[in-house]
Amino acid sequence: MTITYPEAIFVGLLQGVSELFPVSSLGHSVLIPALIGGRWARDLNVSAPESPYLAFIVGLHVATALALIVFFRRDWVRIIRGLYTSIRYRKVDNTDERLAWMIVIATIPVGLAGLILEHTFRTVLGKPFPAAFFLIINGFILFGAERLRRQAEDAESNAGRPVIVGTDGRGTVYSSRASKAPAMVSAGAGPDYAGNGGNGNHRNGNGGGGVPMRSEDESAIASDARIARRRFGETTLIGSAQILALLPGISRSGVTMAAGLLKGLSHEDAARFSFLLATPVILAAGVLKLPDLTGPLGAGIGGQVLLGSLASGIGAYAAVRWLTRYFQTRTLTPFAIYCVVAGFISLVWLTFR
Repeated sequence: MTITYPEAIFVGLLQGVSELFPVSSLGHSVLIPALIGGRWARDLNVSAPESPYLAFIVGLHVATALALIVFFRRDWVRIIRGLYTSIRYRKVDNTDERLAWMIVIATIPVGLAGLILEHTFRTVLGKPFPAAFFLIINGFILFGAERLRRQAEDAESNAGRPVIVGTDGRGTVYSSRASKAPAMVSAGAGPDYAGNGGNGNHRNGNGGGGVPMRSEDESAIASDARIARRRFGETTLIGSAQILALLPGISRSGVTMAAGLLKGLSHEDAARFSFLLATPVILAAGVLKLPDLTGPLGAGIGGQVLLGSLASGIGAYAAVRWLTRYFQTRTLTPFAIYCVVAGFISLVWLTFR
């Protein structure tokens, strides 16, 4: 049993894109080979003993994580710097420091769960029928989060409170109601808003004397500040939702975004926080599987791994670039519909073919 080059390129691109779309990369990696059948079903079987396929697709996570790091490189510089200054000076009192510790603490539960449960879930549930079933469940999770979010927005609107839904690229957060009146101006609001020493100048992360930032940087800092204002318990709960993604068919980004929406984040902030949370988890999962690829399971598939990783990295970068813009104005509903429909079609196909 081995992996061909066409299979490697296809699976690499599929993994890179579907890892970040709220549709479950593992679910698709299990279902699509089974639906195609033939050699694909034999070669690409994550539940088969001593199969290189699982090591291959998890190894692709390294490329996906690198694509996320490249896309969010400015953010990760600020977050890592915040973690360093927090440890060095034993304080947590600005945006970057708070966000850094939120990411660290929120990834601990899923890291422990992955070490304990990953093998069991893969061998027992890494099969087409469970994957199709959980893909449907994933769709209902997304539907449920959107419905509960709308109900919360309606309740806030009826109570006369502004509903926060996103930014306009300048740090201004608008109400979701037709008036389009600013609900609050995030930029410069509160002490040390941008994690830059307390000057509150969102156009200047260097103490007030540099070149104005691009609007993308302003929007990123504004989003980070809104996330960092949340309680640690809330962000830890959002990060812990990733545990559900150990089930094939449940999307990591989908469940974390759903949890973020239920905790009051906008779609834009929930997506952003989901991608930041996913980066260390995806990278760690890939690094842990690299010894498998350099051992007997990886014998003879070095070229396939390289091509698959390249396809995965390109797919992941394109996906995150598109999704960060999409969720500025759109919702999870189309992805929920896709998951439910695709899951039902897969169940029918697998049952009656």
